Amino acid sequence: MTVEHDVRDLNLATGGRYRIEWAERDMPVLRQIRERFAKERPLDGVRISACLHVTTETANLARALQAGGADVVLTASNPLSTQDDVAASLVSHFEIPVYAIKGEDNSTYFDHLRHALDHKPHITMDDGADLVSELHKNRLDLLKEVVGGTEETTTGVIRLRAMAKEGALKFPVLAVNDSMTKHLFDNRYGTGQSTIDGIVRATNVLLAGRTMVVGGYGWCSRGIASRARGMGANVIVTEIDPLKALEAVMDGFRVMKMVEAAPQGDIFVTSTGDINVVDVEHFEVMKDGAIVCNSGHFNVEINIPGLEKLSGEEPRLVRPFVQQYRLKDGRLINLLAEGRLVNLAAAEGHPASVMDMSFANQSLGAEYMIRNAKTLGNQVHTIPAEIDQEIARLKLESMGIEIDKLTSEQDHYLNQWQEGT
Repeated sequence: MTVEHDVRDLNLATGGRYRIEWAERDMPVLRQIRERFAKERPLDGVRISACLHVTTETANLARALQAGGADVVLTASNPLSTQDDVAASLVSHFEIPVYAIKGEDNSTYFDHLRHALDHKPHITMDDGADLVSELHKNRLDLLKEVVGGTEETTTGVIRLRAMAKEGALKFPVLAVNDSMTKHLFDNRYGTGQSTIDGIVRATNVLLAGRTMVVGGYGWCSRGIASRARGMGANVIVTEIDPLKALEAVMDGFRVMKMVEAAPQGDIFVTSTGDINVVDVEHFEVMKDGAIVCNSGHFNVEINIPGLEKLSGEEPRLVRPFVQQYRLKDGRLINLLAEGRLVNLAAAEGHPASVMDMSFANQSLGAEYMIRNAKTLGNQVHTIPAEIDQEIARLKLESMGIEIDKLTSEQDHYLNQWQEGT
């Protein structure tokens, strides 16, 4: 009997399963966690509603949670990030209810969120905080069931901290994004590679010799800037934080205001978590044929309504995921993936080997939350350092890498103050 679902086509399931298995080979840490979960069943009877990008890597997270005894429902955290064959496989082969269709409209997206909440979750698992936001706005009756939650990404953590500051957050949430084994690797190496992958797949442009403008210099933007430079692009960074701007300068990038970078850039990428990073004043001075895209969670980083007003006509879809706006002065601006996450909309998202650590944090975070929620306040918490260390240890072990251990003499030296020069 097929579980409840709303996916594009169950006939895609076989191809989806092959790709899920392909990703699993590069996720040894999560595989070890799944094997332990299957023996210990730490999540027995726990209902989890997960609002995540429905990809091959997420499928392996869902399998790990299921192996631990959890009753999992999965919905998309972005209308363009779903891999339809993966969604079909989760329903057909693993009996996990999935509500996600690539390209779904906003009405369907929020309908799917409501389906996930109908599951009456004990644990919410979010990527961008849309599920938690919907729960607190429109499903207050379900709050009594919720033990706690986890949050995957920077944008979601920002929203949740704002809720907590106002006293609006009604249960504890673990900021998976703040774990070192998440943001130092997923955000930097994953976003860097997958964003470049999305741009190249969508446009087939040569990056070498082009000027790429990167909005922000947080971990995601650092990865994008680094990978773009590695492919021969001339990279300009824009920032509002003087420390991050200084770091970008010391890393060898040109740093300036976006309004100064706008006439120089061939390709623009945002990844900041804020609105209107690329705004009307920037579109007004961009080169003819400029390419604009976003790798932050929401498409508000680009002022798309402002771009539409400058154009005054419907854009042309000149390639898959490339909307071309003709401005009133004749210049063309090319917007990728409707301003949504270009790495997931136009490509496949982060490689499995880096999501291995991120989703190890999610699975162990769910286990930690079930065991410790009663001692945690209704705030945003960081996953304990010992879990972070264990994930790093398992990752190194899977790579066949051994590291030194402190001798008793070294350990003693680090824990005393008497010895000096």
